[in-house]
Amino acid sequence: MQVQVISSVNEASSAQFVHKTAIIIDVLRATSSIITALAAGSSGVVPVETVMEARSAQQEGDLLCGERFCKKIPGFDLGNSPDEFLMNAIKDRRVILTTTNGTRAIHKSTKADTVLVAALLNASACSKAAVELRRDVVILCAGSQDEFAIEDGICAGLLLSRMQAICSAPLEIDDFGLAMLSLYHDRATDIKEAIRSGATGKRLIKLGMSRDIDLCSEIDTYSGVPRLHANGDQLLCLCC
Repeated sequence: MQVQVISSVNEASSAQFVHKTAIIIDVLRATSSIITALAAGSSGVVPVETVMEARSAQQEGDLLCGERFCKKIPGFDLGNSPDEFLMNAIKDRRVILTTTNGTRAIHKSTKADTVLVAALLNASACSKAAVELRRDVVILCAGSQDEFAIEDGICAGLLLSRMQAICSAPLEIDDFGLAMLSLYHDRATDIKEAIRSGATGKRLIKLGMSRDIDLCSEIDTYSGVPRLHANGDQLLCLCC
């Protein structure tokens, strides 16, 4: 099985995902929030790229959620914090989500055979799901402000480590992936501090959102693996 890791959404092209399994990572915070929302009972998450698309997609009972540059979009019900999805009544409600990078990354990968959503929160379950699909894998780190984000790289390395442990044959990992695997092993004992010291972590701390870092730094809290629905517009949680 070949595995490619892409450093940020701007480095990805849709052609790279054809006939492959895509894994989308945006630890701070889109994919962590998607996983949390579905675990909290949301009936589905619809990832969209723009605020206008979000408003157009909303139906009665849906929650409009999202952020721009870490801040909740004016007029939306919720932002992009996993804490908000835990603290609010979202059971059986659909979430329409737009974020700066994470939802863009999901849309960039829609030519893949399967699109999975990963974070530290479900790393083991997502690694297992990807291996069981028996396709070459592209891991896309969404990044932050059009640049690589350390928290996404650590998560990519963790996924690779988990995949290596369960794969029956050696993985063929590209050079950037090998670098992320080394990054994870180097920071495995202090992941939360590594995330806090990154650019996005510092930005969230400055905005008073340090609890989001605590929530997003937990490993294997959930066994659900969000997967893009066949019609390409909604993420549903599939438990492993």
